[in-house]
Amino acid sequence: MMPPWWYHRLMKTKTSISLSPDLLAELDRVVPEGGRSELIEKAIWRYLELSYREIRDRRDLELLDGAADRLNSEALEALKFQPPL
Repeated sequence: MMPPWWYHRLMKTKTSISLSPDLLAELDRVVPEGGRSELIEKAIWRYLELSYREIRDRRDLELLDGAADRLNSEALEALKFQPPL
């Protein structure tokens, strides 16, 4: 049986990353002691969310661009039924 979807977000795996000394100093200046991992995890989740949104938006734009001529034609046809202003 698979664990629930939220289970993997609660589990943590220890890893190591390399940061520039300047970035690490800024991080330590802003983040309370012991909060580095949480901030980095939130930042990565946010980055992934924005990346997925960008991919979705690009795909949607391609779909709209591909249907633009047909949609514009339908809109012009519908405007013929509006009374003059």
